[in-house]
Amino acid sequence: QSATLVARFRGRDALRPVLISNHMDVVEAKREDWTRDPFTLVTENGYHYGRGVYDNKLDVALTVSTLLRLKREGFVPAHDIILVLSGDEETEMKTTAALSKQFPGAALVLNGDGGGGTMAGDERAVVYSIQTAEKTYATFEIEVTNPGGHSSRPRKDNAIYQLADVLKRLEAYAFPVQSTEQTRAAFAFTGQQIGGSLGQAMQRFARNPSDLDAVAEISADPEYVGTLRTTCVATQLHAGHAENALPQKAVVTVNCRIFPGTPVNRVRDVLAEQVGLPLSSVREIGKGFGSDASPLSPAVMAAVRKAVDANFPGLPVIPTMSSGATDSLYFRAEGIPSYGVSGAYVDPQDDFSHGLNERVPVSTVARGLKHWYVLLTELTK
Repeated sequence: QSATLVARFRGRDALRPVLISNHMDVVEAKREDWTRDPFTLVTENGYHYGRGVYDNKLDVALTVSTLLRLKREGFVPAHDIILVLSGDEETEMKTTAALSKQFPGAALVLNGDGGGGTMAGDERAVVYSIQTAEKTYATFEIEVTNPGGHSSRPRKDNAIYQLADVLKRLEAYAFPVQSTEQTRAAFAFTGQQIGGSLGQAMQRFARNPSDLDAVAEISADPEYVGTLRTTCVATQLHAGHAENALPQKAVVTVNCRIFPGTPVNRVRDVLAEQVGLPLSSVREIGKGFGSDASPLSPAVMAAVRKAVDANFPGLPVIPTMSSGATDSLYFRAEGIPSYGVSGAYVDPQDDFSHGLNERVPVSTVARGLKHWYVLLTELTK
């Protein structure tokens, strides 16, 4: 059973509370694979090292430290500020599902496990991203069955061959292109930054999401293909029961990353339709979850603008959609707008989250503390 922590910073007015979300759990780390003990904080060469030091202990520490500072200073927010720390974001997210239902009518969620500043080296900031949406996921099994028989008597309707045909149809299918104001804004900015043919295609798409040439060029780049549409990909295969028997069953596991606002059941229906099998042959594994994008709240955007300016005046701030899921997924599903506003300012080359020798620059701690202090005081004053 996973732990949770909830702490309430009392406000002065009867306003809807502002939630701060982070997760306390981390992914597995094997001591023998690491250069340093992954569960002992080590500071060397301008970095803090340790499992979870970036994902997500940094923002856990930043937000707790900021709330303690506000308490010491006698700050009284207009809203209650509720710190909501989950315990299994990296696995089943059951604690998040429960926490998201405890605060119906909350004004918004500020999630430290999303967004953040992008650095080029330690000193030059490139952009600050506020996560306003995320692709959600669902996993399906597509199954082909057959009476089977002895391998010395081959039959035309071999289950493995049938599944191979299904896989080719799945490979060839592309879900319709989708966009939101967030993804279009992100493409407009990113296109200006990277330039070249791909950058021009991004800017054209931002102006006209129906530009098929722009879609084709962006889709050809694995870094950005997931930002245009729902994607489903085969990840596992299981077939047959004996080397001298015709297969009675062949199964493929298909993982889907679903564009915000798309129902999971609709994805299942499309898969069945495209692979040419009965709907009963496509079943969901576990329970997928969908959520809509959060609106670009003027109050939130203004507060983020001031928080970013506290470290890097004038740094561009863009809304983004994450390709993976965070705890915001469950809060958005409950109708609570959620925003990824991490205080981390990190060079992408230093991002070893979920990997070996995870680290964050020492310099990001002071920046992150300043970021959260301005953000919270602006949003709740």
